[in-house]
Amino acid sequence: MNKLTTLISKKPYLAWYVKDVENLSMESVLEGIFNYGNWEDYLTAEKSLGIKRVRKIFDKLKTKPRSNLRVKTICYFEKYYSKYA
Repeated sequence: MNKLTTLISKKPYLAWYVKDVENLSMESVLEGIFNYGNWEDYLTAEKSLGIKRVRKIFDKLKTKPRSNLRVKTICYFEKYYSKYA
């Protein structure tokens, strides 16, 4: 069990729609953190995966034909990654 799986199992509101959180993909875990997590949750993900990998998954999530990310979230993290990644 990695840090993100541990995080999401301790905070069920991050993936409230899933019964078995241990089998979630990294994309699903990060989507839950982007949508329902706080800054500490995000920093845990960034420390665990690295900022470049998190950015890569974020770019994949935001360009899906039916993205579940909020517009404000996309705008914030685009600016964040343009400065730090």
